[in-house]
Amino acid sequence: MVTLQDIREARERIAGQVVLTPCTPSETFGEMFGGNAWFKFENLQRTGSFKERGALNRMLLMPEEDRARGVIAASAGNHAQGVAYHAARLGIPTTIVMPERTPLVKVSATEKYGARVVLHGSVYDEAMVEALRIREQEGQTLIHPFDDPGIIAGQGTIGLEVLEQVPYVDVVVCAVGGGGIISGIATAIKETRPGVRVVGVESSALPAALRAREAGELVTIPPAETIAEGIAVRRIGGNTFSHIERYVDELVVVSEEEIAAGVLLLLEREKTVAEAACATTVAAVVGGHVADVAGKNVVMILSGGNIDVTLMSRIIDRGLVQDGRRATLRVRVKDRPGALAGLTARLAETGANVLRLDHNRATADLWVTEAEINLTLELRGREHMNQVIASLQDEGYEVHPG
Repeated sequence: MVTLQDIREARERIAGQVVLTPCTPSETFGEMFGGNAWFKFENLQRTGSFKERGALNRMLLMPEEDRARGVIAASAGNHAQGVAYHAARLGIPTTIVMPERTPLVKVSATEKYGARVVLHGSVYDEAMVEALRIREQEGQTLIHPFDDPGIIAGQGTIGLEVLEQVPYVDVVVCAVGGGGIISGIATAIKETRPGVRVVGVESSALPAALRAREAGELVTIPPAETIAEGIAVRRIGGNTFSHIERYVDELVVVSEEEIAAGVLLLLEREKTVAEAACATTVAAVVGGHVADVAGKNVVMILSGGNIDVTLMSRIIDRGLVQDGRRATLRVRVKDRPGALAGLTARLAETGANVLRLDHNRATADLWVTEAEINLTLELRGREHMNQVIASLQDEGYEVHPG
């Protein structure tokens, strides 16, 4: 088990080489759950995520002869960049194995730091198998993304900073993938202030830590898709499982829709770019999955901001739909001159903005004198959407959700 002393020593070891990130209050988010919200901005690290801390600490623990042989890691993004960046600073040769479907922007960023990138497999597990094969063949030191005491201790430095920045903290909420960050944070906090609650959040699509806790042992869960690819892990680590079971009070899950809404909330209300994995913390607190937070000081760890812009676009679209600010409707009208103008005039009166309109006469269930208008609308929210639908129905239009 990693100790509090290990984390304190890690902090001294990496001091001045990673960003001491701010932890600032947010009145807006506090109002959403009736408490005091704080955000720990790990997305402001040089490579955009907390992963730098553990990677740097682990490499600084290596003997010089091991550094000379180089390091190797398997990662789809954040860990890869953290290892590559600090290895380059330390003059350590680096090989990173990434899944073949890793977004090009992450591959390019990793290569920019001087790492040799090997693309292999379709998922992280397959990339790790290849990394282990290369290590066996070439003799590098494996820098595991989460299941390593040096990694856990490095990530735990976040917990020490939170206790100093918010000394009256009541609850700390952190995303859980393989479990490295929450293991370190929970150890630092519980060994210093046992009364602080530590809550881990997973995607409901891949709740590996929760399933392990329920089973009382490590389990490998079935594969699944999630927009929170940074925590898309089917099996947590043996080291991290021990720490989670000892120090983490609760494990909760959030849906894909809630995660998308969390990304959008952080972008709009906090003016910060957050990847889907780190937005799970906001989704859990604002969505009511973390109990007894009213009136409490709640710190949410924003673990990273490395999000592909195309994925960000899709997440924003999904979040807008979930929030009721974008909707698709099918409206049946008479196929005659002026019918479309009448419909759009009615929409204008309701304050709905038409983003897209398709005029369809070929639907099988339409009568020859009818047409169907497929609308994509920009709205103010769910209440406004219901008002628009009701207004159209009052005018005699037949309206169906998209």
